Amino acid sequence: MPATKDAAGSGAWDPDGIVQVALRDLRDQFGDDIVLIADLCVDEYTDHGHCGIVGDDGQVDNDATLELYEQIAVAQAEAGADIVAPSGMMDGQVMAIRDALDEDGFDQIAIMAYAAKYASALYGPFRDAVDVSIADGGDRKGYQQDWRNARESLEEIRADVGEGADIVMVKPALSYLDVIVRARAELDIPLAAYHVSGEYAMVKAAAERGWIDGPAVALEQLTAVKRAGADLILTYFARDIAELL
Repeated sequence: MPATKDAAGSGAWDPDGIVQVALRDLRDQFGDDIVLIADLCVDEYTDHGHCGIVGDDGQVDNDATLELYEQIAVAQAEAGADIVAPSGMMDGQVMAIRDALDEDGFDQIAIMAYAAKYASALYGPFRDAVDVSIADGGDRKGYQQDWRNARESLEEIRADVGEGADIVMVKPALSYLDVIVRARAELDIPLAAYHVSGEYAMVKAAAERGWIDGPAVALEQLTAVKRAGADLILTYFARDIAELL
């Protein structure tokens, strides 16, 4: 978590910001033996909790936010990221980031776009853990996807691919297997799915009560995501599954 927060989320691109420090430490420790992927957004750094600059009308200013994302991408690349992963769902974010990276000589840094990120109720445990709340009781429904709508998310995915995304992501995973299937049917680039904190926490909570076999259900859920067509799965079960396998 960042030490301080402000209206612009300036810690997100500060060379001494928490993610940049972590990237440098990891690169120094592991060299090229691992791939480092950095989430690219400002919501954990803003004092209002939104994923971008908030205008006088209380709405997120999409285009002003893109300028911040460009700075973050370059800062993360300089710190050692192999892949940057814009998660703010701003229109045009992939193109802006690609241009900024290329202009600074980071043309080999890949972009994993949160292309179909839904305004889901399943992010609760994560938000509690990192102490993110949105000012004045607001929400992110203005830029995240409506969870009822699959067709719009496919358009978002196509737009990100057209702007140069190297990998696209569907988030959450288990509740959106249909979206993963539809995306897989038309994409040739790698497809990722994010098995989020709420999906993880429900399995853990039920297992603690003795209702289910936790590791077995976790493996079954992640296999379903893979079966639907995901090439990569981001999950809080990563260590548990690695040890299980």
